[in-house]
Amino acid sequence: MAKPVIGITMGDPAGIGPEITVKALSHPEVYDISRPLVIGDADYLQETVEWLGLGGSVEVLRVETERTEDLGSFDYIPGKIAVYDVDSGRGSSGFQPGTPQSGHAALIWIEAAARLAMAGRIDAICTAPINKEAIVKAGYAGFKGHTEFLGELTGTPEPLTMFVVDNLRIFFLTRHVSLRKAVEAVTLKRLVEFVPRCNDALVALGLKAPRIAIAGLNPHCGEGGLFGDEEEKEIAPAVCELRSSGYDVTGPVPADSVFYQARTGKYDAVVSLYHDQGHIAAKTLDFDRTVSVTLGLPFLRTSVDHGTAYDIAGKGIARETSMLEALKVASLYARLYAPNRLCGKDDSCKIE
Repeated sequence: MAKPVIGITMGDPAGIGPEITVKALSHPEVYDISRPLVIGDADYLQETVEWLGLGGSVEVLRVETERTEDLGSFDYIPGKIAVYDVDSGRGSSGFQPGTPQSGHAALIWIEAAARLAMAGRIDAICTAPINKEAIVKAGYAGFKGHTEFLGELTGTPEPLTMFVVDNLRIFFLTRHVSLRKAVEAVTLKRLVEFVPRCNDALVALGLKAPRIAIAGLNPHCGEGGLFGDEEEKEIAPAVCELRSSGYDVTGPVPADSVFYQARTGKYDAVVSLYHDQGHIAAKTLDFDRTVSVTLGLPFLRTSVDHGTAYDIAGKGIARETSMLEALKVASLYARLYAPNRLCGKDDSCKIE
């Protein structure tokens, strides 16, 4: 089976994205499982390699044709960082935190990665962190986030976000909305539409009969209506309807125990009802190794699950653990999203 070509966007250049990218690529095991291709500013990446004192070289790929094999045939080996060079328009002022220049650069690198993935020239995307404020300052007023932007670029109305940390998988019914709006969004209709999409995504990742748990919203799942009635009026009826349609769904399960139960193997995935419910569970378990996976797009995308860390950018102390894990997850799952390219006739392309 061919190793997947993973396109790595540099993220906000004024943040720790370039640093954690080159640090992650200093680990030889990355090249054992993938062909990593950085998408960004080659000169800036070379400067990052030099001030970190990591050694090695930056090799610029300027490929103008749409032939898939052009990027895949490069000699991807440790010590040689392949870069698909995209002019960032840095200018003499360089990149500063929160500036339009940094926001513009981060965005055009994402766009370039999406074009390459849509054309079949890379097998998955792995993204470094960005800063929404900088991108808005660059003139993109409607920008909401990485995932939403990739959805717009590919015509995908509602991409799925799944967190992965070890064997714990978490989907999010709602994400970047206020807590009040998130509670209002916990409805039977929304759950009945959402859970089958989660099930299909898990099947696409090799799980034949996914067991999905829906977290409760209120303390003790509402305690029979004493602390809220969303469990009785919305969640439980949705579970009944989903089970009658053949889905292996359980819920509501108290949120203070469901993530532990999934971690120990009782469930294959948990549906978190709002942003922090699932984020706290995953990041408390292992902050550095939590990976965000975007599903439902025409290609696979993974991401680190932390921000730009402007406060430590340029100091050489950023940990690359999350980027390394994001690359590993992208490499593992990419073959399931590009089976014609990566799997031979005798390969099952299933994750045990």
